[in-house]
Amino acid sequence: MRFTDEQEELRTAVRKLLGRHPGEEAWRPLAEQIGAAGLAVPEEYGGAGCGAVEVHVVMEELGRELSPVPYLGSAVLATQALLASGSAAECAALLPGLVSGGTTAALAWAEAGSWDPGAVRAEAVPGPGGGWLLTGVKEHVLDGSRAGTLLVAARTAAGVSLFAVAGDGPGVGREESVPMDASRAQTRVVLSGARGRLVGVDGDGGRVLRHVLDLACTALAAEQVGTAARCLELTVAYAAERVQFGRPIGSFQAVKHRLADAYVLVESARSAALGAAFAAADGARGPELTRLAATAGSVCSEACSEVAGEMIQLHGGIGVTWEHDAHRYFKRAHGSARLFGPPHWHRARLADALGLPDPVLVPVPTPEAAPVSR
Repeated sequence: MRFTDEQEELRTAVRKLLGRHPGEEAWRPLAEQIGAAGLAVPEEYGGAGCGAVEVHVVMEELGRELSPVPYLGSAVLATQALLASGSAAECAALLPGLVSGGTTAALAWAEAGSWDPGAVRAEAVPGPGGGWLLTGVKEHVLDGSRAGTLLVAARTAAGVSLFAVAGDGPGVGREESVPMDASRAQTRVVLSGARGRLVGVDGDGGRVLRHVLDLACTALAAEQVGTAARCLELTVAYAAERVQFGRPIGSFQAVKHRLADAYVLVESARSAALGAAFAAADGARGPELTRLAATAGSVCSEACSEVAGEMIQLHGGIGVTWEHDAHRYFKRAHGSARLFGPPHWHRARLADALGLPDPVLVPVPTPEAAPVSR
């Protein structure tokens, strides 16, 4: 698995742009100058007609910078949900605006901390004029507060379905969440008879969400690789300049071992993420893609968390101060490890895709509290 010259040029362009435009300022130029928002969108809707590998390149660079732009929420989740729905009318109506970056959309999907399509409990009933009325609560909606359109998963008599709801429409309440990672904007959406229109086929939302979940894990894995790689780079640089007992701490054998272990974690995660991205780009779907995406979701989440933890440890006291970015990477790593489901849930998905029994999770016994001396 190797990147093409064009993909390497895309990486260079994104990295330079993020260096010139910090924070949310990067979104417009990313969409307008590089066309990042439309990389995986067919040309008929104004996109570049590329695929998951190009998305991997962009996500990896965004992970390095902890960029707060709405790429994952709008350009990956919402865009891929529209494409997977098979609704040519909704794609034609919404995708050109998303590709240009002029508007964003958000996929309102998770409920009660679960991204399992089977856990959807929000309801949709027929409304006046052929529309639908939606009621329910959605959590962890990425960039949901500023999205012009919400793609909401809700149940009808036919099963889980997907609906397009105006973000500022009647019956839509949006509450900003306060996540551990402040650079990942999340919203709680409360629907009270909100008006929506069906996207795709009634009852086909479960299939759509399962496919989007695989693509979401694939994209997030790329971001986690970028985050972990940046953590390692910063830690290696610090180990070379931080002097203790008259020598750089990076010259101590124990520190070398820890950095070497972190390097192995980063490269193992990179392999898992690329495996899923190249498979998705080649058209893999269903159990085949789920196996690779679930593997990447588990491996990359744990690797990113461990490498970010080593960054904190090897930076010492400065690693837990506001003056250094180490704590920001640590928060991103642990927040991402819960996004789209924790690692053990992805291992269960992998077992299911392989036709194996679910992994048995053995509870760790809690030691009895020691008596307190008074």
